[in-house]
Amino acid sequence: MSLQPVLIAGKWLEAKNTTGTFNMTNPATKSKLPESYPVSTKEEVHEALEAGKKAADELRTFSPEKIAEFLELFAKKIEEHTEELVNAANLETALPKEPRLRSGELPRTANQLRLAAEAARDRSWCMAVLDTKTNIHSKFGALGAPVVVMGPNNFPFAFNSAAGGDFAAAIAAGNPVIAKANTSHCRTTKIFAEAAFNAVNETGLPPATVQLIYRTSPDVGFMLVSHPLVGATGFTGGRQSGLKLKKAADKAGKPIYLEMSSVNPVFILPGALTERLQDIATELYGSCSLGAGQFCTNPGFVVIQRDEKSEAFINSLGKIFRENKPGILLSSSGPQNIVDAIKVLKKAGAEIVVGGKEANEAGYAFSNTVLRVSAENFLKNPRDLQTEAFGTVSLIVVAESIEQMAEVANNLEGNLTGSLYTSTKGDDDSDYSKIENVLRLKVGRLLNDKMPTGVAVVPSMNHGGPFPATGHPGFTAVGIPRSMLRFAALHCYDNVRPHRLPEELQDKNPTGKMWRMIDGQWSQGNVGI
Repeated sequence: MSLQPVLIAGKWLEAKNTTGTFNMTNPATKSKLPESYPVSTKEEVHEALEAGKKAADELRTFSPEKIAEFLELFAKKIEEHTEELVNAANLETALPKEPRLRSGELPRTANQLRLAAEAARDRSWCMAVLDTKTNIHSKFGALGAPVVVMGPNNFPFAFNSAAGGDFAAAIAAGNPVIAKANTSHCRTTKIFAEAAFNAVNETGLPPATVQLIYRTSPDVGFMLVSHPLVGATGFTGGRQSGLKLKKAADKAGKPIYLEMSSVNPVFILPGALTERLQDIATELYGSCSLGAGQFCTNPGFVVIQRDEKSEAFINSLGKIFRENKPGILLSSSGPQNIVDAIKVLKKAGAEIVVGGKEANEAGYAFSNTVLRVSAENFLKNPRDLQTEAFGTVSLIVVAESIEQMAEVANNLEGNLTGSLYTSTKGDDDSDYSKIENVLRLKVGRLLNDKMPTGVAVVPSMNHGGPFPATGHPGFTAVGIPRSMLRFAALHCYDNVRPHRLPEELQDKNPTGKMWRMIDGQWSQGNVGI
């Protein structure tokens, strides 16, 4: 099959002077897929950046209403292409069509776009502040440059670089997007980009509002995130790649928002195991095995206290892991990555309870694995014993006391989530407080009596956390409108004449509903009312 085109400057083009081509593989069969994709050159990427800068300048003249129309039309077009998208993603990732792709991830993706449209139309997200005494006004606004989005392989819809949460947030904030497809699901991303481009044309937005490339060499990727014409980058992927991109962007002073690595600790207090040991073991397996363990919120690190229930819990958990068939991993590198992670864990003192080897399956798979280690050993080598194994793998840390559990929490790296399972009687509030007081500062989202894999797309959600879970603890990748602030700049106006101010900062509320801070008070009214 011929080489697939890239979308640059408002046209689907045959790639120029590519530095190579590649094909994807069906992870369920290990067979190569027929479509070939180009590796874009430095010149091609520069062309996309120039077109993106031009689009950014033009977008500043478009109303939030027009941007909202685009997002809503795009959501509708995604739903019209449901079968094509589901079939493509299933072939490229082996994720099940039902319920994962068709009933779960695709509706979430369309919903994110509609929520972004609502936020753009409402305008409250820009947090307008009007100080009439000093005649100083400010609000968040577009960056005036394209946003690069690099999506992960584990969410081909909801985090897709041409349709997912980062895309929606960047567009809603008024920025064009250069989507760098994840090379595990290029066909899926191309379908999204085609639908988005059609929506761009039908709503009259600048042609380069959405652009698409598939792969670059590492040096071109570093150039992309650090280029003078780029506004910011949103990246979701592994820590090693993320930190290299961050180094390049930081050196150039360019914002980059990373979601990278998290073992998502689960602390189970003794009272919880006494009450519902088997239920918690079942919940833990269900969460850990979701998507074959390839969720960024996978609970890969569990802390319990040694008592009469702890060994029973480990045995029960091991039995469940052993008796269930392993899921298909997303790529050929998946099994080896888990092998490498387990080697590090074992060298640091962890012992295999069940699993620990590549599974004998038609597709890429690794046996469901439970390891254990004492808290004493963990505290001697906390870094290596927090190595992320991206699969159905969980390490059980056995502590001698609540105080030692809290000490384990104190030695954790930053994580997306942290969970505490507690007694339903409420008689362990003191123990909860000892751990929560430490854990709260180690995670973005704290959960009680709940596994972490469900990420609700609501304004209050934080899908972020301290390093190395992300590159910045103050931002979230899920939860509009807050996720939009990553791709916005704070614009301040000092003594600017009223009629020259943006609508959001003029005396009259532009929507009649937009929330603004007027002389220290939140208001939906006009100045002076």
